[in-house]
Amino acid sequence: MTSLGVFIRGMLMGAADIVPGVSGGTVAFVTGIYETLIDSLSAFNLGALKLVFGGEFRQAWEQVNGNFLLFLGLGIATSIISLAQIVSWLLATYPVPLWAFFFGLILASALMLMRQVPAWNGPRVISLGSGALLALAVGLAPVVSLDFGMMGVFLAGFIAICAMILPGISGSFILILLGMYATVLNALTSFNLPFIGVFAVGAASGLLCFSRFLHWLLHRYHEPTLALLTGFLFGSLTIVWPWKRVVETVLDRHGELRPAQQFPVLPGEFMAVTGQDPAVVLCVALMVLGFVAVWLLDARWGRTSTTT
Repeated sequence: MTSLGVFIRGMLMGAADIVPGVSGGTVAFVTGIYETLIDSLSAFNLGALKLVFGGEFRQAWEQVNGNFLLFLGLGIATSIISLAQIVSWLLATYPVPLWAFFFGLILASALMLMRQVPAWNGPRVISLGSGALLALAVGLAPVVSLDFGMMGVFLAGFIAICAMILPGISGSFILILLGMYATVLNALTSFNLPFIGVFAVGAASGLLCFSRFLHWLLHRYHEPTLALLTGFLFGSLTIVWPWKRVVETVLDRHGELRPAQQFPVLPGEFMAVTGQDPAVVLCVALMVLGFVAVWLLDARWGRTSTTT
């Protein structure tokens, strides 16, 4: 694939990773680069280090698929830096329609990933159910706090990046559960370089460790792993369901109340509890739009990872 194609995929992944509940790993699956991404990340090993220390930089670059990772990373970074403020505004101003759009995106992604698992059998169905239950447990979990200095920032980056490369489990949502989402977003928008640096080191460490585990799973247990990832997507639909009831709130570091635990509800109950218009027609339209957008992406990029 061309460098421009990889860069665009990176921008799409970065845009998804900003939104709590939407995973960049989902976009990687939809655009046909997921296994290439995992294989490239897992290639950062002792063999690559030996090549670097031996002065064989070209061979090391080729081993880790350097061009692919470079342009993908540039796309992700460009998207995160340029869209962080816009997404923050949308989440604060139009949260329900935004969640509806991403609900359609993830539902379509789950159905497409399900088609990639051939010959469903008992173990694969169990893997599907396990992934869905795990994502459901994450989606309904209460908030914990990692707000204890730079070590907490490092751990937040380590944990969140693992979710970011899993389809269906959002790194941004994990940051919310860790009580770090607003802090990280503020650091990005204010260019707090020490904070960003520690977070990035944690993320890089988590990425190298977890990608090797995923690489092993995909190469040893390909179909069950795909079924598990499909389950993650289906289970994560509870996270991006647009109408939610807040059952617990916490004070953030600015003294503002933020949801700590939410449960999905029907539009009628949402209106009764919040007093807000559920905007059902608009939300359904946006769900359909998100669904169609994913199918168009799949038609353009999802069939192959070798061309653009």
